[in-house]
Amino acid sequence: MSDIKPQPGILEIAPYQGGASKIEGVSDVVKLSSNENPFGPSDKAMDAFRRASHDLHRYPNTHHTSLRTAIADQHGLDVDRIICGVGSDEIIAFLCQAYAGVGDEVIYTEHGFSMYRISALAAGATPVMVGETDRVVDVDKILAGCTRRTRLVFIANPGNPTGTMVNASELKRLADSLPGKVLLVLDGAYAEFEDGYDGGASLVDSHDNVVMTRTFSKAYGLGGLRVGWGYGPAKVIDVLNRIRGPFNLSEPQLATAEAALRDRDHVERCIRENDRLRVWLRESLTGHGLDVDESHANFLLVRFADETEAVACDEALKAEGLIVRRVGGYGFPEALRITVGDESACRRVAHVIGRFRGAVE
Repeated sequence: MSDIKPQPGILEIAPYQGGASKIEGVSDVVKLSSNENPFGPSDKAMDAFRRASHDLHRYPNTHHTSLRTAIADQHGLDVDRIICGVGSDEIIAFLCQAYAGVGDEVIYTEHGFSMYRISALAAGATPVMVGETDRVVDVDKILAGCTRRTRLVFIANPGNPTGTMVNASELKRLADSLPGKVLLVLDGAYAEFEDGYDGGASLVDSHDNVVMTRTFSKAYGLGGLRVGWGYGPAKVIDVLNRIRGPFNLSEPQLATAEAALRDRDHVERCIRENDRLRVWLRESLTGHGLDVDESHANFLLVRFADETEAVACDEALKAEGLIVRRVGGYGFPEALRITVGDESACRRVAHVIGRFRGAVE
């Protein structure tokens, strides 16, 4: 009998479950379960995608220079310290593959993005969860969780699914206080939604133990193309490029992401609408007696009295064609994560939940 076995940790990974997009028997469905941009990509990005389709028989370039240059120009970064990947997820996986393995530990926080744990296990490392305080990353708990085996610390800022943030001074304190062999990774998938936040770029530039990741999947409306990037110390980016596949991004991905980045009018309009509707929806839901933290992203974490009420509300929303996300797997069985959609979607959500709460009360 064969004794073929996978690497340690892989069988501990439960397959990732994405947000649902269909409801049996319902045609007018609005998907608010995956934090997608309800306004979609810009017209300029769509035009770039169509143009790139004429060269599908050609291999893409391996260096991503044009997209990296556009990113560097937009954010004021060193182009040689930028790496592009298949979503920020691939950069996260590269970091675990390169810097953690059997016998090493990878820290993530209580309500942190599930890919941190998955990527650590895939690399053979041991994921270590540390607590948060009132749904906010707690620097002291992270530092207390570090051991001589710790190699990576992952933080999503703003957090997912909480939408909360750690301030700049606390991030700096963490970077300053981590043991010398530990790399701090700041996941800025939702950074665009917090005005004035650089995703951690200034911290990367002032420290040799910090890497940041970003994505085009949220604010830029390119979730279906899977394009992300990272910025870090030159020696770290050099290591990641050594394990990056030479053709990990196609020409349509590269060209479309660059066009989306350069179309500032579209992304800024999307962010303004998200800000406006996020405030409106939160006020509507708290007005119905629900607990909703201030969010710095494009979604709200809505907390109910208990899991039973959260599940019942989810069913009420689905009956009206509204798909949101249950987040029991993130430590919130009593909560639903609701993407901020367009105005029509937000008003539908508020109406259905208001009616549900009225019936409950």
